[in-house]
Amino acid sequence: MALKGVKVLELAGLAPAPFCGMILSDFGADVIRVDRTDHGFNQSVTDRGKRSIQIDLKHTRGKEMLKEMCLKSDVLLEPFRAGVMEKLGLGPSVMLEDNPKLIYARLTGYGQFGAFAKKAGHDINYIALSGMLSKLGRKDEPPYAPINLLADFAGGGLTCAMGIMAALIERHKTGHGQVIDANMTEGAAYVGSWIYKSQDRFFWGKPRGENFLDSGSHFYETYATKDGKFLAVGAIEPQFYDQLLIGLGLTSDELPQFGNPDELKAKLQRVFMGKTRDEWTQIFDKLDACVTPVLEMEETSTFAHHQERQAFAPNAKGQFDPIPAPRLSNHESSYSDIVARAEPEMGADTNAILREFNFSSAEIEVLLDDKIVQQASQPDLKSKL
Repeated sequence: MALKGVKVLELAGLAPAPFCGMILSDFGADVIRVDRTDHGFNQSVTDRGKRSIQIDLKHTRGKEMLKEMCLKSDVLLEPFRAGVMEKLGLGPSVMLEDNPKLIYARLTGYGQFGAFAKKAGHDINYIALSGMLSKLGRKDEPPYAPINLLADFAGGGLTCAMGIMAALIERHKTGHGQVIDANMTEGAAYVGSWIYKSQDRFFWGKPRGENFLDSGSHFYETYATKDGKFLAVGAIEPQFYDQLLIGLGLTSDELPQFGNPDELKAKLQRVFMGKTRDEWTQIFDKLDACVTPVLEMEETSTFAHHQERQAFAPNAKGQFDPIPAPRLSNHESSYSDIVARAEPEMGADTNAILREFNFSSAEIEVLLDDKIVQQASQPDLKSKL
């Protein structure tokens, strides 16, 4: 496992930071989720393979505990707005003074400084300021957000994980940790680097929704089929467009690659309505036309290509999840085994984690009694101490 031996403390949050922690866990890190006490139920869904401890970080002793745990950890991952950790007395200047090798990863919406640093936001706000939202949408319609994939997960959790791995490599060379200022606005913009750098190319230059790749072309579009399902067409290059015509049984005179996009889309839509999605899929499976079915999420695990690669595996609840990506040839564990790992109940591992960090049985009992920490199924705990 690539990250085996790396210990990560992940302060509980929603969406991007838990996803970052899951990536680290999937690739071998020991990730401990630090949950708040008396905080209801865990709303995160990307916690497989992690362990959970509940600590009251507003209590002086709880803060001291986190500091002690950071002395024996490699990474601290925190998801709060700029300044929150400093108010708690747990900012990077304090934590790295105690442990200069610590990698302190901060994942926020707008970064640690700047006019928006302490403002609230969501994915749609971050991609709006990144410039990416202005490019998403059909012509004559307002921009629309692609759920919360672009900022929360691509620009946020994934780029933060990349930063942590880069910092681990640098620490191996220098012996020093560092602070990672990962934020979803800059991350989304970075993911969109190709969009920024290709604006002077021929396939841009028109208003939103009228360009090659933003639904402005009939050969790069989705189409409904006879059964109410959909196909994705990406026949950009001439050789693929020729294959598209073969599959459709049309000539280039009947459906030229260039012309009035609206008219060509309407004609192509009428053709696709003549068969079901799966009938078209069988036709285009024999051709290299860049035409694929738009699979519903519940269909992905049974799709032939995915089955051959075992790209989806059942999780602890029996639902199918994507396996970790990318695949590493030296990965020691089965990817299906990783997906099958359970997600921890809040405080499920409090006692075991405290023992691991050399807290005595007497200390643990006091911490539990004072509600500085919480342990799931606590009534059964003291009999084991």
